[in-house]
Amino acid sequence: MLIRKSLLFIFVSLLFISCDDNYKFKLTTPKKLKITQELTISFADKNNNPIDSVQISIDGKSIKSDKNFNATIDINSYKLGRHTISALVFYTKKTKKLSNTVIFLADKEPDIYTYKIINTYPHDKNAYTQGLEFHNGFLYESTGKNGKSSLRKVELKTGKVLQQIDLDNQYFGEGMTRFGNKIFILTWQKGIGLIYNFETFEQQGTFKYKNSIQGWGLTNDGEHLIKTDGTERIWFLNSETQTEESFIEAYTNKRKVENLNELEYVDEKIYANIYQQNSIIIINPKNGKVEGVANLNGLKEEMEKTQKLVPQEEVLNGIAYDKENKRLYVTGKNWSKLFEIELIKKE
Repeated sequence: MLIRKSLLFIFVSLLFISCDDNYKFKLTTPKKLKITQELTISFADKNNNPIDSVQISIDGKSIKSDKNFNATIDINSYKLGRHTISALVFYTKKTKKLSNTVIFLADKEPDIYTYKIINTYPHDKNAYTQGLEFHNGFLYESTGKNGKSSLRKVELKTGKVLQQIDLDNQYFGEGMTRFGNKIFILTWQKGIGLIYNFETFEQQGTFKYKNSIQGWGLTNDGEHLIKTDGTERIWFLNSETQTEESFIEAYTNKRKVENLNELEYVDEKIYANIYQQNSIIIINPKNGKVEGVANLNGLKEEMEKTQKLVPQEEVLNGIAYDKENKRLYVTGKNWSKLFEIELIKKE
């Protein structure tokens, strides 16, 4: 009797395992699609086994599906970049989770811009420019390299340094921005930012990066600090606590744009330098769409008429905007000139 019960138990167990192994789940999604297209998600068991229910989600947020566990979604309001599509399956008193990654792309290619030089000003060729801003007629600049990093107030027309404080030798200075009565400066690999008094340049504190790891470029939109970390991501930080609250990813209609560096907030758009490329890209801060690309290689050529630049080192970096007068200024690492330019959209 005991033997028969044992054999029956083994038979039932094997049957259950066999039935369970017979499930072949498949979550189907596209790999890439433009933001104007609809996202179609389908889920099925290849062997048509019974399923109790399936919960479909995008980035952890549940979405409605039909009785066959399929869903079609308008993604126009989503941010560009990588998104995780998940299906949580309930069956035979078990659960299983499947996930796919889908990349949302811009709906069209970026506008292309050329430029013209409006004015040329002197710039300290010893300044390894990392951050640049314009305020009340003066430039504020952060410079990099260990032992040479600094924060400066600069006279626009002469390039004269009017005020300067050097960063501790352990810090490789990166991007900076003025927010209210404070100046925030990033460090490259130390994982912290530095806070200074805007008027006196006296250091008032520090803040730590949490998810972005490295510090590259920094600006603000009047509400948040906006930070790059060398990837395609742009982080939005709480201006009071400096906590990373959200991010966007810079994408064209074809691909992501990495190595985002120095930033400037211009007329509700984010202007960004790409490290080691003499260009500016124009990014929609709401969804990460690259709306424009300005090729500024001609400025490098203009510089090389009077100064030999170190390849891949002394590159375009530094964007400042005079909001009152609608003037755009750019320079480069160790460039002896600063240019006021006007961007011109190609028709």
